[in-house]
Amino acid sequence: MGSTLYYVHDPMCSWCYAFSNSLLSLKRALPVSVGFVKVVGGLAPDTMEPMPLPLRDKIQQTWHQIERTVPDVRFNFDFWLKNTPMRSTYPACRAVLTAKKQGNDCEDKMIEAIQMAYYRKAQNPSLPATLLRCAERAGLNLSQFAYDFVSEAVESDLQSEIGFARRLGVVSFPSLRLEHLGTYYPIEVDYLNPSTMLNTLSAVLAGSHTSRDWRL
Repeated sequence: MGSTLYYVHDPMCSWCYAFSNSLLSLKRALPVSVGFVKVVGGLAPDTMEPMPLPLRDKIQQTWHQIERTVPDVRFNFDFWLKNTPMRSTYPACRAVLTAKKQGNDCEDKMIEAIQMAYYRKAQNPSLPATLLRCAERAGLNLSQFAYDFVSEAVESDLQSEIGFARRLGVVSFPSLRLEHLGTYYPIEVDYLNPSTMLNTLSAVLAGSHTSRDWRL
């Protein structure tokens, strides 16, 4: 029986964006016996209300912190001047799940398109119009995307993945959980050195990992 590494994320989570390069290195180095599955955790529910000013300041401070600590990660702070930010990431999560229906590779393309729009091009992924442009950049079938995006099936998928993330005990993004022999183990995220995550993963697979674990 194989094992599975679950990556719990949100496409509008700035720390998930910062983790992209380290995650890619981790995926490439995974043993062939370990599967990899992405789970959208749903950072912030639907709203059209403008983001409160203290939260805007806090997120901008986070962006600055990431730029200081994670090499080669940069943000376009024009976003805060050109948009009315909303604390709503569920639409972006739905867009990722909608893209996935057109192929697993489309999931990654959509995540990349959303992050590029948000963090580099100062566009607002809380808006359906922005997400449709992201789908176009990702090379998706736009009519199919528009239909699926508002479907009950995608909403059901979103709630299912959010529920699964909560059952995994995830309280922050990004998070990693390794399922091995029916037990789920937390793998501490390392933004700079993928080998530390691989070492923990290898210890779990070898039966020598001693940190807290649980069963669903």
